[in-house]
Amino acid sequence: MTRPPTAAQRRVIDAADPVTGRLRGTETQLAALVRHGLAFRHPRPPHDHFLTPAGHRTREAVPAPEAAPVGAPIGAPRAAPEPPPTDTGVFAARVGGEEDTGPAAAPSRAREVHSAWQGLLELRRMTNPDGGTDRPCGWERTHLVRAAALALEAAGHRPAGPRGIDGYRVRATPQPEAVAVHGPDDATLRACAATLEKAGWQVGEHTDPRSRARYLLASPRRV
Repeated sequence: MTRPPTAAQRRVIDAADPVTGRLRGTETQLAALVRHGLAFRHPRPPHDHFLTPAGHRTREAVPAPEAAPVGAPIGAPRAAPEPPPTDTGVFAARVGGEEDTGPAAAPSRAREVHSAWQGLLELRRMTNPDGGTDRPCGWERTHLVRAAALALEAAGHRPAGPRGIDGYRVRATPQPEAVAVHGPDDATLRACAATLEKAGWQVGEHTDPRSRARYLLASPRRV
């Protein structure tokens, strides 16, 4: 990629499915993204287009502010970039502790979670070198909390509410490739561990030295 995407291409990239990277746009826009290495065309029908790892990085990067127009006086103020919307409507797995998320068991939510999980399995198939779906892919390794939460929610585990005492909570850790999973009791932790191991994660149970609370430490399995 020798130059940043155009405004129209950027809109296509920003509108990509957050899990699978599936793109929607005109044939011209999609072909241009393929030429620049930001997208690829799936070889199987219906030959949809998906973001490459470089395309995902572009999507997550903060666009640079627009430069001042050519000929503008030195020191002239530049146009401020438009702030992102506060509610994008994009699906996000529940990590536990969210406010006002609506009923977790609602049929519409169940459909969204199922669709997102199936999309993630397809992303594994397309991006893992051997096409395997039994272990996490590159996207999951760069979105650890969201990936682990999706595996748990898709398996039917209940995320914790705002008070954080009635379900799982997935949180980042100082370790580069590990997340912590907290639960209200040992039975919840054991069930979450079994789900994550089935989804291709390595899981160990630990005890917080200060609170003595038990928690899981989970990392994506590589082989």
